[in-house]
Order: sequence, then C-alpha cells, then structure tokens
Amino acid sequence: MVTAATKNEEINITQSNLAMPKLEIKNVGKVFKTKSGETTALEKTSFTVTEGEFVTILGPSGCGKSTVLRIVAGLEEASSGEVLLDGQKINGPGPDRGMVFQSYTLYPWLTVKENITFGLKLQGVSQKERDDVARHYLQLIGLEGFEKHYPIQLSGGMKQRVAIARALANNPKILLMDEPFGALDAQTRNIMQEVLLKAWEESKKTILFITHDVEESIFLADSVYVMTARPGRLKKKVPITLERPRDFSVKGTVEFAKYKEELLSLIREESLKAIN
Repeated sequence: MVTAATKNEEINITQSNLAMPKLEIKNVGKVFKTKSGETTALEKTSFTVTEGEFVTILGPSGCGKSTVLRIVAGLEEASSGEVLLDGQKINGPGPDRGMVFQSYTLYPWLTVKENITFGLKLQGVSQKERDDVARHYLQLIGLEGFEKHYPIQLSGGMKQRVAIARALANNPKILLMDEPFGALDAQTRNIMQEVLLKAWEESKKTILFITHDVEESIFLADSVYVMTARPGRLKKKVPITLERPRDFSVKGTVEFAKYKEELLSLIREESLKAIN
C-alpha cells in the first residue's frame, strides 16, 4: 500500500538525487615539501560543482587555483581532504576526467582526425564509430577540411580547438581546463571562448575552468569561485545569471560591467596582499 508518507519519502529521495553534486572538493589542502621547508599552496578548501555546470576559478597568480585542478585530475596528491566525482573518491588520473592544458599537447606525428580519436582507438572503438565521432567534433569546432593536417600546420587557436575536441570525444564525466587560452592573442582568445561555449551548450558537460582573466571568467561561467592570495582558499562564490546562450555582445552590457567591477575589486584586494 502506498501511503502519503511513502510518497513524501520518494519525493525527498528524488530531490536528494537531483541535488547530488557532480564534483565535491572536501577540505582539500596542499603542502609542498622542499629542502628549505614546507610551503602551503592551498589551505583547506571545499566547494561543489553540479551536473552540467560551468565553473571558473579566478584568483591572483600563485594562489593555488591550478593546484586544485591538478588534484581533481589526479596529477597531484592532496595533503588533506578528498575529492569525489559522482560520489567516488579520486585517487589518481582516469579517463572519467578530460584535461586541456595551456600548452599545446597534441601528438605532432598524428593528423587532426587521429589526434581527436586517439583515445577512442586505445579503447578499441571501431573505425566507423571513430570516423563518426571525428566528423561530429570537426564540425562542432569549425575545422572541417583540416582532418588530414598535422599540428605543425595549425595556428595556436586551431590546436586548442583540436585539444578540446579530443577531450570531448572521450566522453569524460567532467572537463578540466587549465588556462587553455592563456597563450593566445586577445582576438583569438575571444573567438575560442565562443567556440568553447558552443561545444559546452551542445555537450552539456560539467566544466571546471581555471583562469586569471576576469572577463573570460564571467563570459563562460555559471559560477565564479574567487580565491585568496597564497596560501589559497575560497574567498567568494559569485553566481553569474547572464542569459544563455551568450555571444560576444554580452560583454558590452551593464550587467556584465557590474560583475566585472565586483570581481576586479576582489582580485585587486588579494593581489595587493600577495605583494605586501
């Protein structure tokens, strides 16, 4: 017999499942040991990222934001705390996390198409399926016709587009991006932000994105986490409620300017602490 109490329990369970975070950072800290002593790069930090959310982490240079990302990626071991992805503790690198670095990490001996499908080939995915996946992502990132080119024949922005496509092609649970547009010129960087948003809107992937660029953090994110100067910890979460889908024109709006003013003030305050 289904009672009102039973129905309420079912509703509560469903709501709980819907609210379950995709990524949980729980009291994560990092201390680097050197010959001269210990350096605390990251104080105990906690935050969550929900399914399909685009989160940017913003902070002054050396605040530990990349350290957070590397711990989530399993490339660094936390000195304290734990990281959970879909409720499972992260203990090292894994295919459930896609990573895009600032430096160009394509295999120079492989073509664009081969780079995009490299991970799928290792997984034993059939040639036909790899061809279909490559075709889809080449269209998504605007590089149709370049599938037989090698990385040396591509511009910096084109290389990063391929890196993003390769990461998405492996269908990770979360995409981790460590200042992927930091080495690009301003014009290319702006274009790449729009390319990434297009890919995110199509894939609905959860993204954790590290940047030192205030405008970039606002334009991309659902939420911006601001970090303090080293030793880093979370200073403030700023939800971004700008309407989606977004294009470059949103950067000229009053709402965007208000977010920019708030974040610049927060970062300036922490940057001054770092040099005093």
